[in-house]
Amino acid sequence: MSPHEAPEPSPRKKTARETAAPGPRTLAIDIGGSGLKALVLGPDGKPLTERQRVATPKPSTPKAVLGALKKLLEPLGTFDRVSVGFPGVVEEGVTKTAPNLHKSWAGFPLAKELLKVTGRPTRVLNDAGVQGFGVIEGRGVEMVLTLGTGMGCALYVDGKYVPNLELAHHPFRQGKTYEEYVGNAALKRVGHKKWVKHVQRVLEQIQPIWNPRKIYVGGGNSKLLDIPLPENVQLTENVAGLLGGFALWKDEPVPR
Repeated sequence: MSPHEAPEPSPRKKTARETAAPGPRTLAIDIGGSGLKALVLGPDGKPLTERQRVATPKPSTPKAVLGALKKLLEPLGTFDRVSVGFPGVVEEGVTKTAPNLHKSWAGFPLAKELLKVTGRPTRVLNDAGVQGFGVIEGRGVEMVLTLGTGMGCALYVDGKYVPNLELAHHPFRQGKTYEEYVGNAALKRVGHKKWVKHVQRVLEQIQPIWNPRKIYVGGGNSKLLDIPLPENVQLTENVAGLLGGFALWKDEPVPR
C-alpha cells in the first residue's frame, strides 16, 4: 500500500543519535485503556526519542483516540512507518474487539485510518503481542501477561506469535474471568495484598496447562508484585509495549 501524502510534523532538533542512525524509523504506538504512548525507534530497534504519553480520552471512541494521537505525535519528529499495539483482537489491521475501550472499535480499520493520519504505512497487532516481541528470547513456549486496565495475554512458540489469544475473557474462578479477577477494577475492589494473591493463583493455573518455558509479566500494575515469583516468571519494563513494535516490520528489508 502506498503512503498517502501528509504534512510533515513541526521541525524538531535532532539528537546526535538520530543524526548518526540512517535507515527506517519506526513510530511505535501503544493504545491502552488508560493511556496512549508513543516513541520513535531507530533502524536497530532502539529508541531515538523520549516516550510521550497522554491519557486515553473518555469516551474512548476511534475519533477521540485518533485525535489524541495526532497531538501526541507532534514532538516526535519524522518517521517512515508505524507500529501499533491495540488492546483487543486485531485481524489484518482491523480491530475486532476492544473490551476496555468504546464499543465502536468493533470492525474499525485502524491501520487504514492511521495511514491517513500519518501518511505512513501502518501495522497493528494486539498490545500484549507487541509487548512480547520486545522481551521474548524466541525459544520454546513463551507467554506474556500484561496487568493494567484489563489483562493481556500473548503466546509464542519458538518466537512465532499465536494471534489473538484472549485468555483474559475465559472463566477462571468464582464466576469471574481472568480479567475480572486481576484487572484494575479487581485491584481497586479487593486491595493490593489480596490482588497480589489473585495474580499468584493465575500464574499457578497457567503453569500446568500451557507449560511455558518463560512467562513475562508486564503492564502498569506489574510493579505492584512485591513478592517472590516462580523461577520462570520475569517482570518486564512497560516500555516493552513500544519496543516490540520494531518486530512488526522484521520481514521488511533494511535499505543499504
